[in-house]
Amino acid sequence: MLRLRSRPSLLALAAACLIAAAGGTALLFAPGALHAEGAKDGKGAAAAAPRPALTVTTTTPRRESLAARLPANGNVAAWQEASIGAESNGLRLTEVRVNVGDTVRAGQVLAVFSADTVQAEVAQSRASLLEARAGAAEAAANAERARTLQASGALSQQQIQQYTTASETAAARVEAAQAVLSAQQLRLKHTQVLAPDSGVISARTATVGAVVGAGTELFRMVRKGRLEWRAEVTSSDLPRVQPGTRARITAASGAEVEGTVRVVAPTVDPQTRNALVYVDLPAHPDIRAGMFARGDFLLAQRDILTVPQSAVVVRDGFSTVFEVGDGGRVGMRQVKTGQRVGDRVEVLSGLQERATLVERGGAFLNEGDTVRVEAATAPKPGSSSPHAAGSTAKNAIK
Repeated sequence: MLRLRSRPSLLALAAACLIAAAGGTALLFAPGALHAEGAKDGKGAAAAAPRPALTVTTTTPRRESLAARLPANGNVAAWQEASIGAESNGLRLTEVRVNVGDTVRAGQVLAVFSADTVQAEVAQSRASLLEARAGAAEAAANAERARTLQASGALSQQQIQQYTTASETAAARVEAAQAVLSAQQLRLKHTQVLAPDSGVISARTATVGAVVGAGTELFRMVRKGRLEWRAEVTSSDLPRVQPGTRARITAASGAEVEGTVRVVAPTVDPQTRNALVYVDLPAHPDIRAGMFARGDFLLAQRDILTVPQSAVVVRDGFSTVFEVGDGGRVGMRQVKTGQRVGDRVEVLSGLQERATLVERGGAFLNEGDTVRVEAATAPKPGSSSPHAAGSTAKNAIK
């Protein structure tokens, strides 16, 4: 009987031990499970935390008055270019006094030819003139005596006529000799090549020692140093340009000047359908004849909406700005831009006039980002040092 009662007791004891072991195991692993769950909750909280806000300055669009522009291209040329050549034939060039780029005045000596031969011819012509005058004086005296003797009948009428004719012939010889002398003196004067007007020497072919013929070009000169821009304008735009219209020109050298339309060509090229517009240019050391230049004709004034260029960011090939909304959240707005006005750019569409925009730092923003607006403060005196500029740049975008 005792053996039969002990077997169920042993079974109950074994079951109790198993339950206790299971409970201990659960208690052993419970802290790890709680720890893992806590770590998971921590990661979720970190993911839900907002991104740090960028510190930016803001701006608003501004209305400005701007002249409508008509772009054009063309070449810079001399207003008038004078050709200066030799007027004497067969003389040797002994001196060249100017070079390309020199500024000359009207009547200035540019070159000198050898004058020895011409001076000898002048002397010979002067002697011939004196001889002709002496002969004319003698012939005139003989004619006068003949007329005195006419009443006495000592000379026939035919003889008297011969003396009179001889006197007139001698007078004609004097005039001929005077003309020859004047021609030689003029040739002597032409041994000096003079500037016909004030201007700038643009080309020189004169060479010392060369014997040149009459009419040979020695120099080319830009009269008055005046240049003009010959802009090509389409026939459809031609009525918009009138004499007196201002134009702003940028040469290939980068120099910028402002000129005035002098005249519009009366004809249109049948091949290109373009007409030339001649614009007077002021003197500028970096603008020269033959240069290519771009420019704009400044037409009527118009009212435009502008924003700082720094506020416009190019995204995917489109010009965009970032508008600051409620709670500091920004929205990306695509805009259509037009002309540039200094450090500002025209906005044609896509923007309201009262919008608040991010002025700088838009390249670091995306749709829906939160920003912290910082009021722009005027720089203190002496704060433009490199160290101060670096500190400002670091504080602008955190």
